[in-house]
Amino acid sequence: MSDLIKAQLDRIRAAGASYVDCRWVPFEESNDLMMWNGNLKQASASRQSGVGIRALYNGAWGFSASSDLSNLSAVFDQALDNARAAAERVTFPVRLAEKDAVQGAFTSPCEIDPFEVPLSDKVGFLQEMDAALNQPGVQQRIGSLTFMRKQVNFLDSEGSEIEKQITEVFAQIGVMGADADGATHERAFKLGRRGDTRGWESIDAAYFAENAERIVRELNQVLQARVCPVDDRSVILLPGIMYLQTHETIGHPLELDRILGYELAYAGGSFVTLKDFGSLRYGSKKLTVRADATLPNSPGSFGYDDDGVPAQNILLIDEGILVGAITGRQMVEEANAKARRIIFPESGGANRATSFYRVPIERMTNINIDPGTDGTLEDIVAQTEHGIVLDGDRSWSIGSNREQFHFGCEIGWLVEDGQVTEVVKNATYKDDTLHFWNALSAVGDPSTWEVVYVDNCGKGQPNQVMQLGHGIPVCRFDDVRIGE
Repeated sequence: MSDLIKAQLDRIRAAGASYVDCRWVPFEESNDLMMWNGNLKQASASRQSGVGIRALYNGAWGFSASSDLSNLSAVFDQALDNARAAAERVTFPVRLAEKDAVQGAFTSPCEIDPFEVPLSDKVGFLQEMDAALNQPGVQQRIGSLTFMRKQVNFLDSEGSEIEKQITEVFAQIGVMGADADGATHERAFKLGRRGDTRGWESIDAAYFAENAERIVRELNQVLQARVCPVDDRSVILLPGIMYLQTHETIGHPLELDRILGYELAYAGGSFVTLKDFGSLRYGSKKLTVRADATLPNSPGSFGYDDDGVPAQNILLIDEGILVGAITGRQMVEEANAKARRIIFPESGGANRATSFYRVPIERMTNINIDPGTDGTLEDIVAQTEHGIVLDGDRSWSIGSNREQFHFGCEIGWLVEDGQVTEVVKNATYKDDTLHFWNALSAVGDPSTWEVVYVDNCGKGQPNQVMQLGHGIPVCRFDDVRIGE
C-alpha cells in the first residue's frame, strides 16, 4: 500500500500540485460501555478505515477521502480537482512552513491492549464500581469506559513516511442525589494519567473504589450544605476544575487559526491578536504555560502531527507574557506574513484531524501549567485569609471571543483565616479572562500537579472531536466573584 501511495503522490505532483500528502488509516476502532444504576445501558463497538488526501495547487487546498481503496487514483484525482477549483477563489494563498522529511514511528504506551480484554471483565469492573457507589444519598450511579485504537500511516510528497499506533483509555464514575429542595447535585471522578502506560492496566479497581468512596462522601456533604454565598474571594482551583479553566481560557484562545479568524461560528473566536505576541501580559509572573506534545503517556502526545511535524514542547506564556500559540505549518506562514514580522519561526506540530475523512486543523496538545513554589494545597489554604476551594466541572459559559467566563463547580469548601470551614453547594465563579490570570497569586508545587485527560474537545465545522491532556497544579486567584 505504501508503494501505491508513493506512486500517486508522484503522479499528482507531476500534474501540477506543489504539495500532496496522504493519511492512510488501516483501522480506527472504538469500544464504549456505560452502566447506569447497575444496568448496562450501552455496549457498542465501531471500526472504520480509509484514506484522506490533501493536495495544494496554486495556493489552495483540495481534500478528498474514501473508505473504498479499490480505485486509489480517483481519490487523489478528486483532491487535485478540488484544489484547482478552490484556487479560482483563494484570497490568501497557502504557504507551508519548512519542515524536514521524516521517517519515523510512534506507539503510545500500552501494556495490555483493552481490545483484547474480554467483555465480561469490562462489565465486571463496571459492576464492581456500581456496587461501591450504591450507598445512602446516591440516587443515580454512572460508570463508563471508552477505548480507542488506531493506526495512521502518513506519507507526503516531501519524502516523509510516518507510522503511528495510538491506544487510548478513558474511564469515569459519578453519583447524583437530590437536596432538601429537590435540586440535583453530582460528583464525578475521571481517570487521568497514572504511571507510564494507559492500556487496560490503568483500570485499577482499588484506585477507583477509593475515589468512589470519596465522591459519595462529598456528594452527601453537598446535599446537606448551604448555598455558596455571593462574595469576592480568593478561589483555589483543584485539578478537577483547573483543567477546564486552562482548556477554555488559555488553550482555545491560543489556537492560531482561531486568532486568524478561521474559527468563529462553532465555538467563537479569540480576543488575542497578532500584535499581542511578545507584549501582552496574559497573567501574573507566576504563570508559565506550555503546549507539550512530548509529555509521556497522555492523549495529547502523538509523536507526529498530521502535517508530519514531530511533536514539540512549545512555550505559550512565559512568566505571564504571551509568547507562543498552538500552530501548524500553514497558519504560521500566514500569521508571520500578516504581522510583517517573524512571530513563529516554525510549525508547533499541532495540526491534527479526528479521522481520515477530516482535514487537519490546529488542535490543543497537552496544554500544561508549570508547577510553582507555593507548596501543597494545605500550604496554600493556610496562606489564604478569605477564600474558597473549588473542584469538579458542573457548567461552563464562555464569551464569544473567550474574553470572559462563568463556571459552575460540583463542590466548594469555604476558607477563613487559613482554615477550611464548611462545604457549600451551587458554587460558581466568574471573571474576565485577563483579569483572572493576572490575579494568579499562588501556584502549587509538583506534588499538586496532575495530568487530566480530555476525551471530547470539539472544534470545527463539520465537528471534530479530539483527545488531549492538561497538566495543571493547584492554583489560587485573588478577588474573584463567586456565587453569582
